[in-house]
Amino acid sequence: MARYKLQTLGVMIDMSRNSVMNVESLKRYLTILKKMGYNTVMLYTEDTYEVENEPYFGYLRGRYTMEEMREIDDFAASLGIEMIPCVQTLAHLSTFLRWNQVHSDTPDIMLADSPRTYEFIDHLLATLSECFRSKKIHIGMDEANLLGRGRFLDIHGYEKTADIMMRHLNKVLAITKKYDYEPLVWSDMFFRAWNGGNYYADKVKMPQEILDNFPREVIPVYWDYYSTEESRYDGMICNHKQFSDKTWFACAAWSSASAVPFNQKSLPRILPALDACKKHKIRNIICTLWGDGGGECSHFSQLPALLYTAEYAKGNTDEASIKAKFRRIVGIDYDDFIKIDLPNEVIETTGIINPSKYMLFSDCFGGFLDPNVEVGKGRFYADSAASLRDVAAQNRKFAYLFDSAAKLCDVLEYKYELGVKTRAAYEAGDKQALRELAENDYITVEKRLAAYHSAYQKQWFRDNKPQGFEVQDIRLGGLMQRLRSCRKRLLDYADGKTPNIPELEEKILDYCGPSAKLLRLYKYTDIATVNVY
Repeated sequence: MARYKLQTLGVMIDMSRNSVMNVESLKRYLTILKKMGYNTVMLYTEDTYEVENEPYFGYLRGRYTMEEMREIDDFAASLGIEMIPCVQTLAHLSTFLRWNQVHSDTPDIMLADSPRTYEFIDHLLATLSECFRSKKIHIGMDEANLLGRGRFLDIHGYEKTADIMMRHLNKVLAITKKYDYEPLVWSDMFFRAWNGGNYYADKVKMPQEILDNFPREVIPVYWDYYSTEESRYDGMICNHKQFSDKTWFACAAWSSASAVPFNQKSLPRILPALDACKKHKIRNIICTLWGDGGGECSHFSQLPALLYTAEYAKGNTDEASIKAKFRRIVGIDYDDFIKIDLPNEVIETTGIINPSKYMLFSDCFGGFLDPNVEVGKGRFYADSAASLRDVAAQNRKFAYLFDSAAKLCDVLEYKYELGVKTRAAYEAGDKQALRELAENDYITVEKRLAAYHSAYQKQWFRDNKPQGFEVQDIRLGGLMQRLRSCRKRLLDYADGKTPNIPELEEKILDYCGPSAKLLRLYKYTDIATVNVY
C-alpha cells in the first residue's frame, strides 16, 4: 500500500471581515507557517484586493494593491510557499455590491446571466493572474442560498437554484480557462439542491444528475468546521469522492466572533477530520482562519492550533514532541500560549461559545443575555487576567497579544455580571446598592474599558491595516457612552430625580431555553440591543 503523503498543507487567512493584515505582519506570519511545515497559503479576499478597471472594488476597505500582492507572492515563493488566490465569484460580495457597480440578485449575490457580471469576473481574474504565480485559484461560490430568489426572479421568473448555479459556474469556468487557471470551488451548493437546503449528509449514493453535471475540471473543497465525530467526516468524504478524486478538505482553527481564539476547542473538531482524511487519502488539506463578526482576533493568537494541526496532519501524534516544537518556533510554552483562549472559558462547555464578546457588549439595562450569567464568575476573569499577564512577561515578541487579552479580562471582571447586579438591586428596591454600583463598578468598567481599547488598538495596528478599526472604535466607544448613560440614570433614580427605570421593570425572558449558555453570537448588532440599529 502506498504511503500516505500530503501534497498540500495550507492555511486560508480571512482578510475580508475588516482586519486586513499589513504586508510586514503577513511576512512574519508566512515565515512562522513555513517553519511549521505549511506549503500553501490562501488569502481569503472578498473585495479586499485591487482590481484593474474596478475602482470601487475594495474602496476604503484596506485592499491589497497589485504591488502589495506581487510583493507578498514573491516573499512567499522565496520561502517555498504557494500563494493561491481565494476569492468570490457569486455570493459574499455585499460590501462591493453596495456601490451598484455590478447588478445584484440579492444584497449578497451577484446577478447571474448578466453580461456585466462576467465582465467583472474577467477583470478579477485578469488582475490576479498578473499578481500571483499559482495557476490554481479558489473561486468560492459557497452559501449562495438565495440565488435566483431576488432580482433574478423578477427578470427571468422562477428557475431551480441548481440550474442557475451550474450555468453560472460554467460561464466562470470559461474565464478561468482563459487565464489557464485550475479552479477550486467550495462544495456546499452541490449538496443543498437535493438535500433539503442542507450541506451535510450521511454517506449516500449521490444523485446521478448532480454528478453528471459537475464539471470535471473543478476541484471540490469540502469544508467542515463543526463535528467532533470522525464518522461525519468519513461519510462526507465518501460523498465528495463521487464528484472527484481531487477533493480537498478544509478544517478550521476557530477565531470567529471573538477578540481571542478557540485553540483548545478547535482541535477536537480538526483531529477526527484529519483521521478521516488519512483514511481516505485526501492529500490536500487547508486550515481556515475565519474572522466572522468583525475580524477581531489576531491570527498570531491561533499559532497553537496551527502547529498542532500541521504536526498531526503529517502523522505526528506525540503531544510532547508537538509542544516541544511549538516552544522552539514560537518561544513560549504551548500550554502557556493557549491561555489566550481564557476569556471565553468562563462557561464550562465543549461548545465553541463567545461570552467574552456577548457579555462585553450586553446592555446593562436591556440585558436579554443576562440569564447566561452566574453571579460570582467575575472572579474567573480576575484570575485569567493574572495568568495572561504572566505569559506576557515571558515573551516580548507576543506580549502585546496577552496584554490585550488581559485587559479584556480586566473589563469583564466587573462587566460580565454588571447587568445582573443592576437588575437585582433595582428589583429589591435597594437604591443604596444602585448608587454603589454606579459610583464604583460602572466607573471601574469605564476606566478599564479605556485601557482595553488602547491595548487592542495597539494589537490591531501592529497586525493589520488601519481600515476596519473604525468599527472597533464605534463599538467600544458606544459601549463607553452607554455605560455613562446608564450610570447617570441610576444616580438620578437613587436621588429621586426620576421615579423609575422602565427597562429594569421588564421581566427578562429565557433567551433560548436550556441551551442558553451555549451561545455563539456573531453580530454586534444582535448583542448590543434588540431595537432597530
